[in-house]
Parts: sequence; structure tokens; C-alpha cells
Amino acid sequence: MRTDDFWAVIDRATADRPATPAAVAERAVAELVSRDPEEIVAWGRHLDKVMVASGTEDLWAAAYLINGGVDEAGFDAFRGWLIAHGRKAVASVVASPDVLATVSSVKAVADTGATCSAEEVLGIAGRAYEQATGGPMPPGESLRIRPEVADLWDFDNEDEMRRRLPRLSALFLEPPD
Repeated sequence: MRTDDFWAVIDRATADRPATPAAVAERAVAELVSRDPEEIVAWGRHLDKVMVASGTEDLWAAAYLINGGVDEAGFDAFRGWLIAHGRKAVASVVASPDVLATVSSVKAVADTGATCSAEEVLGIAGRAYEQATGGPMPPGESLRIRPEVADLWDFDNEDEMRRRLPRLSALFLEPPD
């Protein structure tokens, strides 16, 4: 599956209507379920590649800051939320996670305390495959989709957070003394 074909499914799931990540996931499943099982598997493998590419330390720090702390599963769900916003959002945020401070829904989270999480986006291919075939999606190769926790810098270090993610820190951290 080509990158453009992968993102076209997400683009159609968000086109011409406001969409929550859950709605994006449902629309993507509905589209994929009508395809050949091999194509669904290929779409899922491409999702894995997007997860690998977005598995950066500073993006994890941004997710940690925005959601008030995240573990491995929380970071994955955060990236599911990001993927539901489309290719351009993923590309710009992976290149510079601090750009999330300009996203209206992230600004709203700073005020409401809600979280940016969409685990359902990560299950699109599996759900579509199961609906199409009646069985589970075959396992693929195991990819390292995030850094090792032991290798991360200390996300509770507010000085380092301000240095690496200044705009997000301004939204989510108390001003320094």
C-alpha cells in the first residue's frame, strides 16, 4: 500500500464534516471492510509505520504534558488522536511537537483538562479485517513503535520541558518562580 492510499482513507473519513477521532475510526473501518483482506492488512501495516515514525521522545513529552502524564499505551492512544487529524497534522507535529500549542483542541484541553486520546484509531485495521473475514487479523512483524521508557528524559523536569517545548509549557505549566 502506498502512503497516499493509506492517508486517503483517513482523509475521506474526515472530509466535509466535523469528526471526532471515534467517528474517523468508524468511517475508516466502514471503508476498509469492503476491501480485500490483503489490502486491509496492508493498511494496518502502514499504520504501524506511521506509529514508528511518530514514536519520538519529544512527541511523547508533548503527550505527557498535554494529557497530564501518559504511559506507553497512553502515548500510543495520543498518536491515534493525532493520526485522526490527518497527514499534514502528523507530519508537522512529528517535525516539531511544540506546534501542538497552536491547535485549537489542544488549547481547549489546557482549559478543560480533557485528554487527547483515540485508541480506537489504532484498531481500525483489526476491526475492519474481523468484520470482513470473521477472524482476527494475522500478526505482522513486531515493530518498535516508541522509545524505551528507561531512555526517556525526565518529563517531570519542568525546566527541560520548558526548554524543549516552550509553547506547550506556557499552556500547561505554571509560570516558574
